[in-house]
Amino acid sequence: MFTNRYVRTIILSRVFLQLGVWIRNFAVLLYVTDLTNNDPKFVSLISVVEFAPIFLFAIIGGTFADRWKPKRTMVWSDFLSAISVLVVLLALVMGEWYALLIGTLISASLSQFSQPSAMKLYKKHVAADKLQSVMALSQSLIGIFTIVGPIIGVFIFMQFGIQVSLLLTFLFFLTSAVILSFLPRDAEETNAHNTGSFMSEMKAGISYVWSNRSLRTLGATFAASGLAAGMIQPLMIFITIENLDQDKSFMQWFLMTNGAAMLIGGAFIMTVAKRVKPQVLLAVGLLVSAICTIAVGASKILLLSFALQALSGLFYPCIQVGIQTLIMKNTEAAYMGRVGGAITPIFMGMMVVGMSISGYLKDMSSLLSVYVLSGCLLLVGAWLLMPIMKEKQARVQSF
Repeated sequence: MFTNRYVRTIILSRVFLQLGVWIRNFAVLLYVTDLTNNDPKFVSLISVVEFAPIFLFAIIGGTFADRWKPKRTMVWSDFLSAISVLVVLLALVMGEWYALLIGTLISASLSQFSQPSAMKLYKKHVAADKLQSVMALSQSLIGIFTIVGPIIGVFIFMQFGIQVSLLLTFLFFLTSAVILSFLPRDAEETNAHNTGSFMSEMKAGISYVWSNRSLRTLGATFAASGLAAGMIQPLMIFITIENLDQDKSFMQWFLMTNGAAMLIGGAFIMTVAKRVKPQVLLAVGLLVSAICTIAVGASKILLLSFALQALSGLFYPCIQVGIQTLIMKNTEAAYMGRVGGAITPIFMGMMVVGMSISGYLKDMSSLLSVYVLSGCLLLVGAWLLMPIMKEKQARVQSF
């Protein structure tokens, strides 16, 4: 994979981009909580400005990614993100701390233009039998920063403060843009699909997803798994306190165990990617996650809970890699940005719905009931994949 110039360059740029994102996110979080005396309204607002762009700009960014040249889009997105951080730093020096939230919103919005362009380049320049390995590599990178990102972000803020944190974020974003500038020049191409207005192209992208059975199925699976993930995400602290009788700070060890297992799982998938079909990978990941979710909700044994977190983390990359690979294999290059922009918000939207009702469900029933319901939704997500599984099997038998 690393012999491919596009993979090598994009992954290296993403290392610096992830460093900048994690340092920025934790610097903003810790600075705002210190400044507002842990005001929950402002803490919630930080999450809103980080996640809202996915709803607002995913399909818009995906449509523009299909219209614009991918290398140029990625370079300018990272460069403008760097400039936005620099402007925020200057505003902060002048005492305008609210600029932190605005800057985070702008930077998160720009990423919705950059990410689809990276997928478009992978689609064009990575061999079909290597796509799944590349997706696994990307997932492993996320796993690494799930572990080290919070540690780096907290350390830099605690040692050097908000200004140095933002300065480093600016430098890392700028470095990512510079690295991407070494990609080969975008090829001039005539795209018959992108000849209309912006709105007509966005509608064409949504119609393309709806008319493609595999993509429709993935959207439904995304909805079920997003709702399942959202329902239990805020409740991990109660697993720590109620089921295991530990202090809430103990939860960090569960997160680190899960993140380390994700890293190992992503590395393993890279070695078997050619031999496992993405739809099988996705189904197995959902089934194992469903079982682990229900078991975590029921477990009151510390070592068993750690083992379940590790097992869940090992198979979580199967879900992400399977979905991303299926999207890339079932989407024409001309629609890559719009398809990602249409499907990704489904997961995030349903996850937010799940997070908003999880507390009420726990109060109305029990912690175990919510975890069982979440596990059942993951089973539904796996069941929804059956049409794709049968379709692929029938296609093989016909040959």
